[in-house]
Amino acid sequence: MSEKSQIGVTGLAVMGANLARNIGRNGWSVAVHNRSPEKTRHFMAEYASEADFTGTESSEEFVEALARPRKIIIMVKAGAPVDGVIEELAPLLDDGDILIDAGNSHFPDTKRRTAELEERGLRFLGVGVSGGEEGALLGPSIMPGGTREAYAEVEEIFTKIAAQVDGTPCCTFVGPDGAGHYVKMVHNGIEYADIQLITEAYDLMRNVAGLTVPEIAKTFEEWNEGDLESFLIEITAKVLAKQDPQGDGPLIDVIVDQAEQKGTGRWTSEDALELGVPLTAITEAVFARALSSLKDERTAASKILAGPEPAKTEDRRELLDDIQHALYASKVVAYAQGFQQMAAASEKEGWDLDLGAMATIWRGGCIIRARFLDRIKEAYDDGEVVNLLTVPYFRDAVASGDAAWRRVINAAVDQGVAVPAFTSSLAYYDGYRREHGPAGLIQGLRDYFGAHTYRRTDAEGSYHVRWPQDGAEVRTDA
Repeated sequence: MSEKSQIGVTGLAVMGANLARNIGRNGWSVAVHNRSPEKTRHFMAEYASEADFTGTESSEEFVEALARPRKIIIMVKAGAPVDGVIEELAPLLDDGDILIDAGNSHFPDTKRRTAELEERGLRFLGVGVSGGEEGALLGPSIMPGGTREAYAEVEEIFTKIAAQVDGTPCCTFVGPDGAGHYVKMVHNGIEYADIQLITEAYDLMRNVAGLTVPEIAKTFEEWNEGDLESFLIEITAKVLAKQDPQGDGPLIDVIVDQAEQKGTGRWTSEDALELGVPLTAITEAVFARALSSLKDERTAASKILAGPEPAKTEDRRELLDDIQHALYASKVVAYAQGFQQMAAASEKEGWDLDLGAMATIWRGGCIIRARFLDRIKEAYDDGEVVNLLTVPYFRDAVASGDAAWRRVINAAVDQGVAVPAFTSSLAYYDGYRREHGPAGLIQGLRDYFGAHTYRRTDAEGSYHVRWPQDGAEVRTDA
């Protein structure tokens, strides 16, 4: 055992424990700590033989166990718990020591903590880590934000423990202060949309196509061999194939249909509103979870509200093919919107995000890893991307599924099956591809009741009509 550990991890719930084990297995000595000493003791009892771990039971002992400059990974719940750990550790640290928040913190908090700790002579990294408990242990996607100089101190560790795809680590420096946590936030937002789209496909397969749960599981398994190949499609097949351990039939039939959330999807939508980025797919996914939570209300409403009942179609094979195309096209929209949001945030914050690099590090380890991330990487490598929908590969892929996409949504509406993410994705696509939309009427109405002015298609400048007075048009910027 080395005299001083090379890095420390505080917070030994599943993610923290697995990340510490990953680091230790890859050859670094790790000091571990938890506010509850029992968790530290349990960790050491279970895993001490795996690597060079030092268990510590107080903050003072933890800090003392680390070589300088100290490098400490914080793996606790976002929000006040992170601030609590920082306040506990900061007075014990020396100038130049590095605190690393590897939880799902909101990026404004990361920006604040970066500035506050800099004033105290400490360096801070806000690091997004995706992959769940398995990824933390076997290789996650890692999105570090902060200063390049601080990142250089842990770069070797992070790139070694990250997932590897084609010899490339799924880890790269993202940008200053909150950039790493911002990119992780958008990743999670795309995850929300992806999951919602898969759920809607499942609903259609079960209640309109009339497939059994085992048949749907098999369908997702087959889809995972083609363009839809992804981690989420893969595990969807596994979840649907799982039998109820306490009874007969599929486990999915006894899971209460109320989806929970931890905030990252909502943060993504809120930030998109601030930026003015149309983030329809992700936002509808957030709303769908909120609607699912109204279980008692939905149960009561199901007994009194009118509407069609799903009826099984006779054209099962054709509908399945259409759902597959609709799912792919909608996924492209969700990713396109997420990358648009990152581009807008990068410009606003001055982060200079390399969006091709983000696609690269999302190819492995993370929850949204998917085959077509290679195509996204290629698109950004080839030059500037205005919107992924305009890239030839994605443009053609969506065009080939366009008619199927519309048939699926029509079938869902006819059968009374809600598909908000499919529908909002198509609405975005149709709105984006139109040169002339109806928003001129919005501006006319805004000018009438609020004198907000409008611009003309045939002249420069801003204009206003004196609607209640003489109806005359006047130029307002002359």
